Amino acid sequence: MARRVALVTGGSRGIGAAVARRLAGDGFDVAITYRAAGDRAAAVVKEIEAAGGRGLGVRAEAADPVAMVEAVERTVRELGGLDVLVSNAGTAPYGALEEVTLAEVDELLAVHARASFVLAQAAARHMEAGASIVLIGSSLAERVPYAGWTAYAMSKSALVGLVKGLARDLGPRGITANLVSPGSTDTEMNPADGPEAEEERRYTALGRYCSPEDIAAAVAYLAGKGGRAVTGATIPVDSGVTA
Repeated sequence: MARRVALVTGGSRGIGAAVARRLAGDGFDVAITYRAAGDRAAAVVKEIEAAGGRGLGVRAEAADPVAMVEAVERTVRELGGLDVLVSNAGTAPYGALEEVTLAEVDELLAVHARASFVLAQAAARHMEAGASIVLIGSSLAERVPYAGWTAYAMSKSALVGLVKGLARDLGPRGITANLVSPGSTDTEMNPADGPEAEEERRYTALGRYCSPEDIAAAVAYLAGKGGRAVTGATIPVDSGVTA
């Protein structure tokens, strides 16, 4: 059987790298985008290839809509198609409401909301029945248990409406669109042994951080045969912080 093709944005580390590795293990050829860490992206590509697939690293800034479209087009050209899109690239500025700048707000909306829309629009042109779009959101779009995350939560909330619209637009073509919403996840941005980690654990039902592999497992489910009847949904993977 021919391997399916996936594109994962922000795939050089953290959740994106875990998703890329999981999809490669599930039989996908995988393209990843990265902003600056070319050596780390190359290492992930090698892991994809070691799993038996073709890997592709594309340097692209998520805030640049032209670069996002080109990442889709290059994936199609070099890997032969596109079956799964995972819009994962993100940024996480934190600060008091009165200190948030308009430039930070614009960047959040560009990286999270606009990039996801542009990627989905570009990907849909190449997708066929059975394809899947998965956006990576945040539990903070539903519940904000501590201060300093207003703009971030706003930008991630936009993805809830986006997947519902995509589900309706693409459903007649047999293409699904869903949102995976992580809670506190052990990455470089928010390590499980970081200064705020104990406080964040207090808000979860399980008393623990998620791992990037936890998020990747949910993405793999939605991208695989098991997720064929799931669309327009938000899947929380958050150790119960929104329970």
